[in-house]
Amino acid sequence: MAEEGSQSGVLALSQHPANSPELSKEELIKDSKKRAAATKIQAWWRGTLARRTLLHAALRSWIIQRWWRHTVVRLLQRKRRAALITYADRERAVVKLQSLVRMWRIHWRYCQVLNAICIIQCHWKCQNCQTCALLRGHCIVTADHLQFHIEIINP
Repeated sequence: MAEEGSQSGVLALSQHPANSPELSKEELIKDSKKRAAATKIQAWWRGTLARRTLLHAALRSWIIQRWWRHTVVRLLQRKRRAALITYADRERAVVKLQSLVRMWRIHWRYCQVLNAICIIQCHWKCQNCQTCALLRGHCIVTADHLQFHIEIINP
C-alpha cells in the first residue's frame, strides 16, 4: 500500500484500483476492504488525537481552576487575618481606655480621701492641744462613694 500512495497516505486518482482494467473482482473486494480498514484506523487515530487534545485542554483548565481556587483561599485568609488584627487592636484599645478611666477614677477618689484626711488632721491639730483625745477611724472607698467612720476616744 505504501507503493500505491503518496506520503500523506491518500491514493492518487490515477493509481486508484477501480481505474485499472487489469484488476479482478476479488482484488477489487480485497482493495475495498483494505480501504475500509484504513479509513477505520484513520478515524480511530483522529479520534485519539482529538481525545488527547481535549484531555490536555481539560488538564490545563483544571490546573488554572486549582490555582485560582488556591489564590481565592489565600486572599480570603489574608482578609480574615486583617479583620482579626483590626478586631484585636480595637479590643486592646478599648481595654486600655477602660483601664485609664478606672485609674483616673481611683486617683480622683484617692485625692478626695487625701484632702479629707488633711482637713481632719488640720482640725485635729488645732483641737489636740485642748482635748487630748484619740481618733480612731477607717475609710471605705468604693467606685461610687467615699465613707469615713471616725471615733473620738477620750482617755
